This record gives sequence, structure tokens and C-alpha cells, in this order.
Amino acid sequence: MELYHVLNRGIDGRELFLDSQDYARFAHNLYEFNDTASAQQYCRRKSSMPYVGFPKSNIREKLVEIHGWCLMKNHYHLLLSECIEGGLVKFMTKINIGYANYYNERHCRHGHLFQGKTKKIHIANDAHFLYILHYVHLNPLDYFADASKWRVRDRGTIKNSKEALAYLDTYRWSSYLDYCDKKNFPSLITKDLFGDNYQKTIEEYLRDAESAVLDDFVLE
Repeated sequence: MELYHVLNRGIDGRELFLDSQDYARFAHNLYEFNDTASAQQYCRRKSSMPYVGFPKSNIREKLVEIHGWCLMKNHYHLLLSECIEGGLVKFMTKINIGYANYYNERHCRHGHLFQGKTKKIHIANDAHFLYILHYVHLNPLDYFADASKWRVRDRGTIKNSKEALAYLDTYRWSSYLDYCDKKNFPSLITKDLFGDNYQKTIEEYLRDAESAVLDDFVLE
């Protein structure tokens, strides 16, 4: 199995998600378009329709397995592996075109929505594999002032790991809650790749980042 980190951004920094309906629509598409069958024409439905339900009783044949995801204001992150040859390209074509059609119709605009070709990064080594799901799930900390520089872990930029975790618990638009056994969009993901007790793992990860502040102080 080959694992890929897939991401794309709004063109010219444009926000892809303007409200909860946009987020929910993209999450719904992750489920609905993960099928070898042709996509239904959701772009013609009324914009007032809620997109939080998953009406299909089952997926006939998946294109990909979704191992993790996170939606940010102007970009998205997905962790995917193919179920069939060429499944990743087919899936992302459905996702990008389908969401762009919906977005342009709902928000009365025309033209490209995404900045270019979707980026696909192969997770090729153990170190990258062990970090990538945390990286995807921690992205919302960009919006949390006390941990907004969380990417620079060795400088102790997470001031309080408990508060950071509490903030992640309030962010609905990722697979984080489902990995912590707090049902959110459980139908979207396949969790077996990253093992059990994920919540304990990410708590330890953030505590290590928090403790770097104390380590620097002691060394001085």
C-alpha cells in the first residue's frame, strides 16, 4: 500500500470555505465521490439543502481509502491510499471539480477555484509516516493564538498542551475527533493504519512540544 499526503489551496489565497455549509459540503463529497460510479450532480441542488447526511447505504467500490483529512479556510489536507489503479486521480478530479462547481454556483463566481494542480506527496519513510497524521490534525492550531507556531516544535511554541487539545476538540472539520472516538464523520475514514489509542499518542506528542520551553529555560 502506498500512502499519499494530498493538498490544494484556493487560487490567489482565496478562502475555500466561507461558512459551515461549505465545510459540510466538502466533507459530504469526500464520502459521496469515493465510488467508481459516476458522481451525482450535486451542483444543481438548492444551496439551502444541508449536506451533513450521507444518504448512500454503502459504497459499491471505493476509489481510495481516506486515512485522515483536515479542512482549513483556504486549503485542505487528505491522507489517501488507492483501492484501484488510478483511483487517487479519479477521486481528486471528482472532488475538485465537484466542489468548484458547487462553490461557484453558491457564491456567484466564475473561473478556477484551486491554485493549480493538486499536490501529491508520497509518504516514503517511517519518520514521515509517524508524523504525518499529527501534522494533518494539528493544522487548526493555526487559529489558536497560544499554539499558532506549533510547526516549530523544538522551540516550545505550544504553551499549554491541554488548552491546545481542548481547542482541537472544538474543531469539527477534520478526522481528529473520529480518531479520538468522538463520532463526527466516522463514515469517511479508515483508521486501522495508524493503530489504536490515538488520543494518548497525540497528547504525548503535544506534551513533548510544550516541555521544550522548560528544557530551554533549564539550559540557560
